[in-house]
Amino acid sequence: MKALFAHHALLADGWRKNVLLQWDDRGNFTAVQADAVAAPGIPSARLVMPGMVNLHSHAFQRALGGLTEIAGDSKDSFWTWRDLMYRFARNITPEQMEAIAAQLYSECLRHGYTSMCEFHYVQRAPDGSMYPHASETAQRVISAARQAGIGITMLPVLYSYAGFGEQPLKPEQARFRTDARDVLKIIGELEPLRDAQVEVGVAPHSLRAASVAQIREVLDHLPKARPVHIHIAEQQGEVQQSLDFSGKRPVQYLYENLPVDARWCLVHATHLTPDEVTAIAQSGAVAGLCPTTEANLGDGLFPLESFVEQGGRFGVGSDSHVSQSAVEELRWLEYGQRLVQQRRNIAVSGSERRVGDFLWQAALQGGAQAAGRPVGALAAGKRADLIVLDDDHPNLDGIDAADVLGCFVFSGNDNLVRDVMVGGHWVVRGQEHVAQPAITTRFKKTLAELRELRA
Repeated sequence: MKALFAHHALLADGWRKNVLLQWDDRGNFTAVQADAVAAPGIPSARLVMPGMVNLHSHAFQRALGGLTEIAGDSKDSFWTWRDLMYRFARNITPEQMEAIAAQLYSECLRHGYTSMCEFHYVQRAPDGSMYPHASETAQRVISAARQAGIGITMLPVLYSYAGFGEQPLKPEQARFRTDARDVLKIIGELEPLRDAQVEVGVAPHSLRAASVAQIREVLDHLPKARPVHIHIAEQQGEVQQSLDFSGKRPVQYLYENLPVDARWCLVHATHLTPDEVTAIAQSGAVAGLCPTTEANLGDGLFPLESFVEQGGRFGVGSDSHVSQSAVEELRWLEYGQRLVQQRRNIAVSGSERRVGDFLWQAALQGGAQAAGRPVGALAAGKRADLIVLDDDHPNLDGIDAADVLGCFVFSGNDNLVRDVMVGGHWVVRGQEHVAQPAITTRFKKTLAELRELRA
């Protein structure tokens, strides 16, 4: 029997005592029993929680961390950052993408993420030609996820235009170019890789970069249960461009033209009217929030309180990976609301008044929905993904289980994740990833190669 005895485990209905967790050879929980009796020979841990889902990632951008924090001659914004990112992406090879992604995923695991949703848009070779296998770079990123041991939802990106009204792509966007046929070919090539650790959906990049007709064509050929992610209303500039093109704001235009439902994840959705907040909440779509990236890029703040009050579903992602910490995303999701409203303890519900507990549980549910995989809970039939907290750390030593998530999310900057299991396999032990030396060696080599190109 593969099992772990948790003195305290976070289940869907809250913290429970003496929980026996059992899983099979396929990495699925077969039984989760509270108020159990510890059996001889079964390992134990004091504080066990479901691992978090990272619902939005551009893995290659991990190698850009800290290199864009230099002011230009004009006022810097998302758009000036994007130009720098384009230049970085111009020459990166598939092998380098794999090395960067493996490093990123190992870091995310060490900080409590056990699943990734990879919004993957560097599809072509540097000269703009398609690789012999259209899914070459996507396969490399999936390979990185397998090396690191993290679950992944691969989302090949539909990216045809430079702006609303089917504006032609710029030369620096040539590596991203895909039409509906390209994306469907990539998805088809990835089908044999789908298993318990890998799902494949699709990601229209945005309403700027993909037309409604193209998105419909892809959806018509995509299996109905697959996840669909899209960037939407991230920047005020995007909102104005949408108004100039269609007379509609991005979210309004999306909902009037496409069948948005619970399999959709609307990434950022930063700038919304009250009616758009209601539309997203009522549709069952997930709001994909990335607070550290949204802050880094100067995007703005999502209207969380109103969305939650209407039953809206949300999850968090690390996007450009200026942070790899689920705790930091959740902390800044709450802190941003406090700064705007000049109040405290905002992310709560009628039934859950503890902010840390509400944020972790809500983000688990929204993240699992966005990933399209059976994750996000310690429950029979779900993937055996879990994290064990460091109960010896001063922040957690001897505290009641009811206070754990408050301390975990809102106390200090030490990493309190000690061990991590994904699909029934331990991938982090004692805060060390099991394959870290080899992964880090390849990553450092890749950074050296990229530095030479920039020199």
